Amino acid sequence: MTLIPDLDLALLRSFAVVARTGSISGACMQIGRTQSALSMQMHRLESALGQPLLHRSGSGVRLTMAGEKLLVHADALLARHDEILADMVGTGLRGPVSFGCPEDYSAAFLPELLRGFCALHPDVELRMVCAPTLELRPLLHRRQIEMALVSVSDPGGSEVIRQEDFVWVANDAAPSVLGQPSLPLALSAPLTLDYRAACAAMESVGRRYRVAFASNSLAGLIAIARSGHAIAVLTRMAVPPDLHIVTNGMPALPSIGIALEYADPRPSLAARALGAHISAALPALRYRAS
Repeated sequence: MTLIPDLDLALLRSFAVVARTGSISGACMQIGRTQSALSMQMHRLESALGQPLLHRSGSGVRLTMAGEKLLVHADALLARHDEILADMVGTGLRGPVSFGCPEDYSAAFLPELLRGFCALHPDVELRMVCAPTLELRPLLHRRQIEMALVSVSDPGGSEVIRQEDFVWVANDAAPSVLGQPSLPLALSAPLTLDYRAACAAMESVGRRYRVAFASNSLAGLIAIARSGHAIAVLTRMAVPPDLHIVTNGMPALPSIGIALEYADPRPSLAARALGAHISAALPALRYRAS
């Protein structure tokens, strides 16, 4: 009779980190092992299952079809293990949670949200990725992050936990650039919701404009607005107190929704706890005084 080896949870946990980082060296920094030791772990796991799990190249690693399948099972098994351990031992939540968030939400919401969550669950290790929604969704699909706050175009959708308004922002409530025949704008990269909303709003009223600055860097958009060279589009919550919301002479901008999305329909216990905390606390966060 052929003996089927037991799966080593430590190997599965390391494999999940390697799969999400896409790099043995990157995973080493999170796990605290040498590259040779982690590579040996992956070879042991592949030997135990009798099939390759990773495509290795000079630029990193990516999952084989078997690796993709194993990652789904590994996430579920590790989440259930952690849940059983927390219940039986009576300890609080522990373990890593990889969480993605756009930069403007990170600046506006995360200090308050994470302060409360970390006070409740000090043994949960949060791993943050700041990127636009367009970049976060592929990371979720590849299970390189477990969950993310994302922007959605329909603010009334059932999955929305908070609505945010887009606003025009400048260094003055009546900036001098309003007098230019072609209004200079500072927007996120094309295809983002704010870029599309700003262009559609200007075209709806027949106002001439030019995109003078396009970047996914929140700091860059704020710097251009402060310089007085262009009017930026930000979410209302992300407007710094030294900048002004411009309404006179500008077309109305739409609202967007903020939602939580998960890489797996059965997220880990720690990820579910973070999601529940965000869903409860995010709607109640107030705008900063400006």
